[in-house]
Amino acid sequence: MSTSTSLMTDRYELTMIEAAMASGTANRKSVFEVFARRLPEGRRYGLLAGTGRFLEGLENFRFTTEDLDYLSDNKVVGEAMLNWLADFRFSGNITGYAEGEIYFPNSPIMQVEATFAEAVILETYLLSVLNYDTAVASAASRMIAVAGGRPCIEMGSRRANEESAIAAARAAAIAGFASTSNLEAGRRYGLTTAGTAAHSFTLLHDSEREAFKAQIDSMGVDTTLLVDTYDVEQAVRTAVEVAGPQLGGVRLDSGDLLSQAVWVRELLDDLGNPNTKIIVTSDLNEYAIAALRSAPVDGYGVGTQLVTGSGAPTASMVYKLVARQGNDGQWVPVAKSASGKKSVGGKKYAYRQINERGRATAELIGVNRVPSGATDSDRPLQIPLVVNGEIQDGLTGAAGVEAAIERRKASIEEMPGRARQLMRGEPVVPTLIED
Repeated sequence: MSTSTSLMTDRYELTMIEAAMASGTANRKSVFEVFARRLPEGRRYGLLAGTGRFLEGLENFRFTTEDLDYLSDNKVVGEAMLNWLADFRFSGNITGYAEGEIYFPNSPIMQVEATFAEAVILETYLLSVLNYDTAVASAASRMIAVAGGRPCIEMGSRRANEESAIAAARAAAIAGFASTSNLEAGRRYGLTTAGTAAHSFTLLHDSEREAFKAQIDSMGVDTTLLVDTYDVEQAVRTAVEVAGPQLGGVRLDSGDLLSQAVWVRELLDDLGNPNTKIIVTSDLNEYAIAALRSAPVDGYGVGTQLVTGSGAPTASMVYKLVARQGNDGQWVPVAKSASGKKSVGGKKYAYRQINERGRATAELIGVNRVPSGATDSDRPLQIPLVVNGEIQDGLTGAAGVEAAIERRKASIEEMPGRARQLMRGEPVVPTLIED
């Protein structure tokens, strides 16, 4: 199977270029901008993820012989366009918010500066990566905010397609999840992996005791035993009998998790296992995690709700042409004016306004210039991602994930306290555009 990402696109990206070639405009220098007009309903901020994955895909955005044969056989484009695609390699510049950065409505998350042909061909692939990864990271960030420092485990692989599962694990890690069940994500991005056994393992054995003993003999007493296949109380007693006071943990995956965790904690303590942890799973989202704050829970396993964005499966980012050169070489700002879908023309410069306490108070956006309201204490938000076609160091692979985690920690820290609340409302800081 080809590793090329070039056909992960919409047909009209190629047909637009072919038509632009015919009109003599394909090589006009252009600036495309990625932004979201709004956040999902009730959300207070978004968390950017997927930048590193996009850059990895950009490296492989080449048209192979097989790709070109497909386009030719299906008469998607003509011979001249096929020859252009055969030599395609992005040679422009990309700047944007660092992965792991907080963003708001109309934040210029990424800007692609190249010829129209080179820039527009990236549209579909770029948006498909950023929209999904950011949706997962934004949901994961809300879960981390209410988890009270207790670790969250990503375990949603079976609720997504195979590549989305890896993307979700990576995005969750950027947002603060401690580990993932997905081994390929672990291998690609250096993530910590976790997992022990499912209900089928217990059902395989003639008794729960035999299943627990087999797991402990294989994985050691610090493993986590799943105790809700049959009767939870009996399972906890059996687990302690088999493993003793060094049992690592028990997992609850059904029922009233709040009340169950309370009496399981009491039972474990009574049986001499005060250090045995309680892990809860079962279709958790940020609201369920918040409801378990008072419970004696030591960790959360999150699957379906995480990989589907907890009700917001896309970040609704768009990719719009905001500036292009005319025949005279002068830059012309351009913008869409359709009702409800307006854009702001011109290249953007973004700063985060920071007060004397180190807290963000506004997103300052200047059009074609640095915003006049920016001061020395305000933080510039855009960094070079690609320079003259070369991807900058430290943005991809495991190093990219580590950098994104550090950026997320710092960005969350400078947000107002209400950013950590689940209460519905407006973005925690306003976006101020100076045009």
